[in-house]
Amino acid sequence: MTSPSSASPGAPPSATHSAWLMLVVLSTGFALSQAFRTVAAIMAAPLATEFRLSPQNLGLFAGAFHFAFGAMQLFMGIGIDLHGVRRTVLVAFPLAIGGAVLSALAPSFGVLVAGQVLIGIGCAPAFLVCTVFIARHFAPERFAAVSGAILGLGSCGMLVTGTPLAWLIEASSWRMGFWVLAAAALAAWGAIAAFVHEPPMAATAPRESLGRAVRTFAGLLLVRHTLGIVALGLVTYASFVALRGLWLGPMLMQRHGFSLVASGNVALLMTLIAIAGPPLFGRLDPGPERRRRWLVGFTVACAALFAVLAFDAHAGVDIALALAIGLLSGYMVLQYPDVKNAYPVAVTGRAMALFTMAMFLGVALMQWVTGAIATAAQARGIEPFQAVFGAIALMLAGGALAYRLLPQPPRQG
Repeated sequence: MTSPSSASPGAPPSATHSAWLMLVVLSTGFALSQAFRTVAAIMAAPLATEFRLSPQNLGLFAGAFHFAFGAMQLFMGIGIDLHGVRRTVLVAFPLAIGGAVLSALAPSFGVLVAGQVLIGIGCAPAFLVCTVFIARHFAPERFAAVSGAILGLGSCGMLVTGTPLAWLIEASSWRMGFWVLAAAALAAWGAIAAFVHEPPMAATAPRESLGRAVRTFAGLLLVRHTLGIVALGLVTYASFVALRGLWLGPMLMQRHGFSLVASGNVALLMTLIAIAGPPLFGRLDPGPERRRRWLVGFTVACAALFAVLAFDAHAGVDIALALAIGLLSGYMVLQYPDVKNAYPVAVTGRAMALFTMAMFLGVALMQWVTGAIATAAQARGIEPFQAVFGAIALMLAGGALAYRLLPQPPRQG
């Protein structure tokens, strides 16, 4: 693995501008990944009608992307360490384009899920390449702030799956939504191929074998403080995506009688607010000593908001709670510097990959589990969203407790 080459504060302006340009272009792939992972919130109703889907089926549809995305993080992390950021994303991303085309043509629910799996694999390196690029090309003290800025920029992809997607579906069909996303993904791939370049790997650097790379990755699981990091990673981002990417639209339409476009408007507003969160919290990063306390406190606060959302309140209250969760979700950007500081620089790529794997397998698990919970609640005459949001609150509280009580990384000054 090549050693990181961070741009120091005194680096020439041209080098800094070049790094920013490449990072912004890389973030277009991340933006498309954000769009793909949140289509279920707006597509849920038309898909349920066309394929006669239950809430559990919708959870499977939404979770398929995230399961494939999370499961591939091991290989993407190794690919980045061995072959670089550019080559890894250029090889993987065409699968997302193909998956979108397959989804647009899907004659059955099974084929639609297969398309989601392909999209998940293709998007697997989308944010990981950004975090590793930041670690290698920016000064260490800027990691949280730059990561927050890119998270905010990439989250613009979710804007597409609010009002614009709802309008497109009503004017055409959900299939047209996938065609538009496929075209946008193709454009992003072309931009990355044209503008992103990395220094060639040193010829004298020892070539790490795939087997050794896998063993190094597996070794991270044996580090005592990994379990707590993974436990929190499984539930934080998963809670936000479960709301914004799956249950927000159905809740507004079924609980409060909103139209598809009206639900899309709320999703758009939630996304706009959520975009502001990561840059804000990235700049407010309190540093290693206090960061872990912040992570526990904000996770508990999110759990409390979901607990209140579980009750069938006035539509205005539910919208306000969703918007508050959107803004508060920005604290999750602090998990990235927490992971970066917890492991040696030599395994930064794989440590980030392990965390990202936990995060997106958590999304897949939460969407599948909440789908099953909603179906079981309906069968028992219980309001499904009460059960879903109550379960999410409990999962967040459990993740925060595990993160606080399990072994922690060595203290840093």
